[in-house]
Amino acid sequence: MKKLLLLAAAASATLSAAPADSLLGITLVQSKTGQSLSVPMQIILLLTVLTLLPAIFMSVTPFLRIVVVLHFLRQALGTQTAPSNQVLVGLSLFLSLVVVQPVTEQVYRDAWQPLDSGKITASEAWDRASVPIHDFLLRFAREKDIRLFLEISHSPAPTKPADVPMGALVPAYVLSELKAAFQIGAVLFLPFLIIDLVVASVTVSVGMVQLPPVMVSAPFKILLFVLVDGWNLVVGSLVRSFY
Repeated sequence: MKKLLLLAAAASATLSAAPADSLLGITLVQSKTGQSLSVPMQIILLLTVLTLLPAIFMSVTPFLRIVVVLHFLRQALGTQTAPSNQVLVGLSLFLSLVVVQPVTEQVYRDAWQPLDSGKITASEAWDRASVPIHDFLLRFAREKDIRLFLEISHSPAPTKPADVPMGALVPAYVLSELKAAFQIGAVLFLPFLIIDLVVASVTVSVGMVQLPPVMVSAPFKILLFVLVDGWNLVVGSLVRSFY
């Protein structure tokens, strides 16, 4: 009990000795644009952002639609692990960077450069950066999904598209991208499904019951995909779907 009282007294003494603009050792320091966070707090925020960055990139970029479609394509081809997950993720990553390049350039020009030169504060930089990101998400989010999350969050109905809050827009974008990815994946499955049905009917009619039809149809599906230059068609259609 005495130890607890001593610890409490030491903590209260530390807090009372801290400056008025300090909390638990995290202080506000003067910068060119006024008060800003101290170095320890900036490091904590940076580590937090870096931790959440992969999840944000996978959900709030074209990466979501592209990687789901490529996964459907691999399943339709029946190649199991070829291409590998690393190849699909890498291809999705670079295609996503190509699609969001105009948005990132605008964010860098309008928000990061003025913030780096000390012309605006961090809050002003965030407001400027959120405008192109908001426009990009709003372009692909369905109105039905936005209305759903507005009702869930009990947010008032926006008077114009620019007033849609990010808290409702981000999950609506994720749902819309999942729907679009599954639609494209279902369309990709159809020609390969026809090949599977034809091969299965032929193998059964000639009495090849013990031979799995998938083993026979896989070379034909791969040959068809190569002959029509499937990777060019799929990747080109995916990237053009964002413009």
